[in-house]
Amino acid sequence: LAGDDADAREAMIDAINRPQTEKQTGVVHLVGAGPGDPDLLTVRALQLLQSADVILYDRLVSDEILSRARRDALRLYVGKAKSAHAVPQEEIEQRLIDYARAGNIVVRLKGGDPFIFGRGGEELDALRAAGIPAFVTPGVTAAVGCAAAAGMPLTHRDHAQAVTFVTGHAKNDGEPDLDWNALAAIGHTLVVYMGVAKADAISGKLIENGASPTTPVAVIEKGTTADEKIIKGRLSDLGVIVRAGGIKGPALLVIGDVAAKARGVLLEELAAVERRAA
Repeated sequence: LAGDDADAREAMIDAINRPQTEKQTGVVHLVGAGPGDPDLLTVRALQLLQSADVILYDRLVSDEILSRARRDALRLYVGKAKSAHAVPQEEIEQRLIDYARAGNIVVRLKGGDPFIFGRGGEELDALRAAGIPAFVTPGVTAAVGCAAAAGMPLTHRDHAQAVTFVTGHAKNDGEPDLDWNALAAIGHTLVVYMGVAKADAISGKLIENGASPTTPVAVIEKGTTADEKIIKGRLSDLGVIVRAGGIKGPALLVIGDVAAKARGVLLEELAAVERRAA
């Protein structure tokens, strides 16, 4: 895959001549599947999917993306949702190790990027500790992919000189332990992953620490897919936007002046549509 034809040829000859009784160690690739649109897979991610013996995939990986994988690969769902983990993290790590030790090419397929709120770092540590060869293929993270799909820059010379990614999900469903004062700073775009359930608390904390209640926000659900939904409004109405829009996730909360540039429906327009429908 790296284009080193000479070494690839030598490795193939070595594999052919090696005694078949010799146990082969496999490899694990931690692969980012991107934000949802299968066309946003990287070329390397696609190559790895088409060469994998075993694929362990999470909840945010669509059927359209899986359809591009090698047809006879073993596919195992190990997704997680709020308070509903199909497979505990420790068991996922052990499965990766066991399949690799059996000589397989293993792909751990994650929505977005493995190293941005994807627990890829934990899995890489476990694989290294077990002596398993492991490599990381980055993906288009949800913030970048969804912002592009919404026509919204995350940084802008006139509106945002920095961007920060945070998670709105904490252990045991508690409040996220964040530096709210720093996050409320002017001239800053804040992107919250997994923050739908805590939308009211997030807006409240930011306003308490100096953010203007009129700060533009955009909520993007299932970005880059056919079911994409984008609703815009003010920071003080963040929780209302989530409820009025029927936002269930996966979704991003984008907070900052750049959110006003996103295409989408304003909260006021959404309410007017609902009144006409009633």
